[in-house]
Amino acid sequence: MGLVTLFVASSMPVLKVLLVTAVGSFLALDHVNILSEDARKHINTVVFYVFNPALIIGNLSKTVTYDSMVKLWFMPVNVFLTFLIGSLLGWLVNLITRPPPHLRGLVIGCCAAGNLGNILIIIVPAVCKEKGSPFGDPSVCSTYGMAYASLSMALGAIFLWVYVYNIVRISLEANCGDVNGSVVSHSSTLKPESFTEPLLSPKEYNTSEDSTDSLPLTTFGGKAQGFTEKLKLNVAKISRKLNLKRLFAPSTNGAIVGFIVGLVPLLRNSVIGDEAPLRVIEDSTVMIGDAAVPVLTLIIGANLLKGLRASGVQKSMVVGVIVARHIALPLIGTLVVRTAVRFNLVHADPLYQFVLLLQFAVPPAMNMGTITQLFGKGESECSVIMLWTYACSIVSLTLWCTFFMWVVA
Repeated sequence: MGLVTLFVASSMPVLKVLLVTAVGSFLALDHVNILSEDARKHINTVVFYVFNPALIIGNLSKTVTYDSMVKLWFMPVNVFLTFLIGSLLGWLVNLITRPPPHLRGLVIGCCAAGNLGNILIIIVPAVCKEKGSPFGDPSVCSTYGMAYASLSMALGAIFLWVYVYNIVRISLEANCGDVNGSVVSHSSTLKPESFTEPLLSPKEYNTSEDSTDSLPLTTFGGKAQGFTEKLKLNVAKISRKLNLKRLFAPSTNGAIVGFIVGLVPLLRNSVIGDEAPLRVIEDSTVMIGDAAVPVLTLIIGANLLKGLRASGVQKSMVVGVIVARHIALPLIGTLVVRTAVRFNLVHADPLYQFVLLLQFAVPPAMNMGTITQLFGKGESECSVIMLWTYACSIVSLTLWCTFFMWVVA
């Protein structure tokens, strides 16, 4: 298949995303004010709690079987490698560009955590529908492509909140003066608006070491009672550190439900298929999930507008993140996936291999903005990084999609 045909097939989905994103940015302008900040928060809540889980449940329940589970085992490994390699690249960016200490966790997070859900859910079905696509029948391609993208979204959410969230937290705790509000950094690269009140107070994410000493212990059975209390405290401390509420996000829970429905024959036969007695549940879930893609794209465009309004961000840091995410990581990812294919670790499905490769080439996760908002630090810097990485992804995604389709075709 010619490169020109593949280039056209890969550029059309990116252009569609660009157009819808531009509409979202337009709706967020001050003089239009349809997607205002409050409106975006409410719509994001609906997407987070309703549209994404419905999309994931609908796609995974239709395609997941015991055979497909065996074939998909490499995807969690691949997602882990994207975070691991991205973290190493982020460390190199920090070493070269020397950003302010409180931003080093943000840099590592932006290099490590890719948009493994929303972008794949938007791009993969659109690529399947193009005439020059090497993935066969468009309907079959879309069905399985959405299942792969849904699983990728769930895995990405787990790694993001288990790993990246704590990287950012540790980076902030290293600057204990900033976290406690007693010391203000004098770096010239920071703007006053960076020091806004955090959504998580220091008490919520910084646990006192001597808190166990202040708990009263009963004299009867004191040792056992003390051990029980300390065990409860340690469990609670680990829960806060890992942010389990975020770990079991609605998208993760949706993936669990999708796997259960797909793997349990009784549930699958009752809900999935044209002859299923409860097929109305599947139809309703799919109908709700179909709203996720256009709404997500509009919200991405509206959120990126914040980056245009920020200033004073270290340019070398932004360039370093762009190079790491759009050049270095896809190159390394190509070697990883092709090596796995060579040693028969990945089954010979071109679409599956394409999704694995694409996981290395996506821009940073939009939830990085959510994490900075939780801690009240680095919000303007994060919005600038998001703006320029997503702007560059218009070109990089097109080129990498073309190359990946040529590799797997």
